[in-house]
Amino acid sequence: MSAPIRVLVCDDQMLIRTGLVTIIGAQPDMEVAGECGDGQTGVELAHRVQPDVVVMDIRMPILDGLEATHLLAGAGVPHPVKVLVVTTFNLDEYIYEALRAGASGFLLKDAPPDRLLHGIRTVATGAALLDPDVTRRLVGRYAARIRPAEHTPRDLPLTPRELEVLRLIADGLSNNEIAAALVISQETVKTFVSRILTKLQLRDRVQAVVYAYRHGLTT
Repeated sequence: MSAPIRVLVCDDQMLIRTGLVTIIGAQPDMEVAGECGDGQTGVELAHRVQPDVVVMDIRMPILDGLEATHLLAGAGVPHPVKVLVVTTFNLDEYIYEALRAGASGFLLKDAPPDRLLHGIRTVATGAALLDPDVTRRLVGRYAARIRPAEHTPRDLPLTPRELEVLRLIADGLSNNEIAAALVISQETVKTFVSRILTKLQLRDRVQAVVYAYRHGLTT
């Protein structure tokens, strides 16, 4: 059997934190590596216990989840940690900043337990997780804050089909949904996604979404 996914839970609301710890700890393929109620402790704990995934709240005392995420997974961090940000709709304005800080994905706090567990497993594999509903609503809303790049889509090193897939990723579609929309197999979609990330030198789908909005590839 493979080693369990070690998860660090950072949330300042004790009731929510306890619930997350209970749900995660009950999974046979996961274990709770630690828990805390502020970002500074979260960063220190992550360096000490080296979790596979950090479940990070955004609004916390001492050091908020955005800065904690940046310290754990931001650009230039030698050994970045995978961070799954959890948030609520009334914190819309922080989502884009969380992605820029290096988060591998985000979920809503009212997501069902199975979606949270799926998110942890997804992020642990090195993939990114974008809640489709949140992507469509939030990334689009705050795309205007992103400074457009100087070159146009014509300068991008993508084929027309890869560009089409990138636009669908930016719309928040999953691989399954992209496959259905383009009438191709899921394996073909995975191949396109891999090529897009490689050609654009992007880490994951989260960065692909940000890239698409920065380059005016969405409507």
